[in-house]
Amino acid sequence: MSGPAAGTADAATRTDVVCLGESMVTFLPSQPGRLADVPSFGRGIGGAESNVACALAAAGHRAAWVGRVGADGFGDHLVETIASYGVDTSAVRRDPARPTGIYFRTATDRGTDTHEVAYYRAGSAASAMSPSNVPYEELFAGRVLHLSGITAALSADCLALLRDLTAARPGRPLVSFDVNHRPRLWRDGEADASVLLELARRADLVFVGEDEAEEAWGIVGAEAIRAALPEPAVVVVKRGSAGATVFASGLRPGPRSFAAGDAAGDAAGAGSAGAGGAEGADTVTLVPALHVDVVAAVGAGDAFAAGFLSATLRGLPVRERARHGHLMAAAVLTVPGDLTDPPARDHADRLAALDDEAWGRLRLGPGWTAADRAPEEVRTP
Repeated sequence: MSGPAAGTADAATRTDVVCLGESMVTFLPSQPGRLADVPSFGRGIGGAESNVACALAAAGHRAAWVGRVGADGFGDHLVETIASYGVDTSAVRRDPARPTGIYFRTATDRGTDTHEVAYYRAGSAASAMSPSNVPYEELFAGRVLHLSGITAALSADCLALLRDLTAARPGRPLVSFDVNHRPRLWRDGEADASVLLELARRADLVFVGEDEAEEAWGIVGAEAIRAALPEPAVVVVKRGSAGATVFASGLRPGPRSFAAGDAAGDAAGAGSAGAGGAEGADTVTLVPALHVDVVAAVGAGDAFAAGFLSATLRGLPVRERARHGHLMAAAVLTVPGDLTDPPARDHADRLAALDDEAWGRLRLGPGWTAADRAPEEVRTP
């Protein structure tokens, strides 16, 4: 399939970011402990790409989520909940033959040995997504198309879809790709590491954790990760408590590149109409993480991507893009679930503009996003 011609949508009404992927109903434990011991669960939603869409919409952007859900009550709940954040869900498709995916998780951090997740997504409606049944016109209607490696792991058809969407073609929007390496999702025999590297190299903007790059590719260190991903214009290496390192290069001209006055505001955050658009020497920006009183470390990576994309769409400098990523992540880290309202834009802008010393003194805890205070009033150590 081919996408629509560039410039078909009016700039004033065009969607900022379209996110494609599976969203599921998630059941959150009422108390800590093994899944076998938890007596009850509360219902929420979870999905990397829909999380990004919800965060962007809550931050004031025009965001759309494209996915596939069952013709069931869980599908109704997903679509209604995502739409309640202001996300356009009009392109979501219903599958009468396959169910909406669900999963259960424990309250502990995903990175600990005691964390458990029980997925019930095999044969889900989303796993049937393919190049033949998703609305390409809707996917290519935005300034950014955001994808993740999770979708590629769902089925052979989903992988074919990701390969098609990341292929260079006229009219392709900037492609943002979050590696999101989830080894347990991959089918036996799939070369997940090589597939994720292939897809990342075809994108314009890549988010990848330093830990997952080591696990998936055996690559250690931010510089080595950039060397393995030379094509994307921007590579954001997430380094946990150490912060993030952003590698940004110039771009060859492209029919849908982000230029000043369009979205990125500078070549360092721009995207081309096809992969392999990076050219010229990198600028390397290291942005320390915030001190956060963590409630639950779930959804922080999606929130970081949303914050970075939000600031990119606004044309902010690279340092501020990464700082907005950290601030959006801090909002999610200080609540139990995957989603929360982000800080007001002017509040986040004030914090992102702090000097390095003041930024390093910030400590954010539960409720900080609701307090629209001057930077010096934010809780510090």
